[in-house]
Amino acid sequence: MKNSRIANVGSPIRRGIGRRDFIRVAAGAAATIGMLDGVTSSAQAPSSQGIPWWAARPSKGGVGKPEAIDMHSHWSPEPYDKALADLGQPLANPYPLDYDLDKRRQWMDDHGDLMHCLTLSGAMPWQRTSAQQGAHLAQVINDTGIQVHQKYPDRFVIGVELSIRDPELALKELNRVAGQPGVRAVHLPDSIERRDYIFDPHFAPVLARIEELGLPIIFHQMDGVANSYGAERTAGPPPLAAGIDAPIEHTFLATKFIYTGTLDKYPNLQIVLPHAGGAFPYLAGREEHFLFHMTDHSTSVQHPFRDYLRRFHYDYLIYWPEAFRFLMTMVGSDRIVVGTDNFAAKDIEYPSAVLDQFKLPAADRERILKGNATRLLHL
Repeated sequence: MKNSRIANVGSPIRRGIGRRDFIRVAAGAAATIGMLDGVTSSAQAPSSQGIPWWAARPSKGGVGKPEAIDMHSHWSPEPYDKALADLGQPLANPYPLDYDLDKRRQWMDDHGDLMHCLTLSGAMPWQRTSAQQGAHLAQVINDTGIQVHQKYPDRFVIGVELSIRDPELALKELNRVAGQPGVRAVHLPDSIERRDYIFDPHFAPVLARIEELGLPIIFHQMDGVANSYGAERTAGPPPLAAGIDAPIEHTFLATKFIYTGTLDKYPNLQIVLPHAGGAFPYLAGREEHFLFHMTDHSTSVQHPFRDYLRRFHYDYLIYWPEAFRFLMTMVGSDRIVVGTDNFAAKDIEYPSAVLDQFKLPAADRERILKGNATRLLHL
């Protein structure tokens, strides 16, 4: 792909975006939202058949040619599962499409998926293992992912896993796999044991190396009460961690990337937030108010708070069409990618059908389904 380095394609802040440019971007987003008004009534509420917006099925014309590139797609390959079992941590409920990639490719063909960027689910093991054990597990899954890409180069790439308990081991693994076939992203948890490891000064060399390599970071919350903001309050019953804690994790992560100056320190770092950024796009105005109008943090960042919303990419895994419209208004179609949560939650089965309800302009549709992912993953 031309201009694959992130510096050439991405950050408006690196290019020195000015107020006039920002107004132009906002105007473009406003135009986009006008297009979204054409969404069908069946997308505004569950249909008479009881199918909600996110569960849309193809029209009578069928699925058509696979075209969606999924940047929020989980797996759990057999060598990794075996390594976990050897540590006394066998999977409780393995799902066949998590590890049987022949069946998975057929599923992708049947559902319009061109490519999956494979990452672990929220059940990633870093909180349950030592740093050394984590380093071994990361190597097992990364090596398996490289082999999978070599076998199916047009269908799978990987977000490499790192042992986050030890930044030196994380950096060592990152350097080991850098440049290997299929390595197109880095997959990291939002936090561990409610600790913001990502902003620890000892982790800075890892962030710097990720930026240097031009790899996007795909974030995801890590499961378990120890990692949950709500702890026992959201553990259930009923379990509310995925519905409440996950979006709060993403919100705090994105906000702290801004007010710590981390985005300014790494102007070419590309970040993909799952679950449509959680509550971050919705709460950004309130965050700005209390960070910069009620207190004095104005010297902490180099740009207006709102400009930073477009420093992130967001998957479209949001469940009401009104929320998707809002996300489009705030960040524009060039910052949204497909994310399905398959096969952990199996949320969205037909990525194109979900999007086509909005009758977007062809260019916006193409960006969201595969154009933005192609740019981020250097395909």
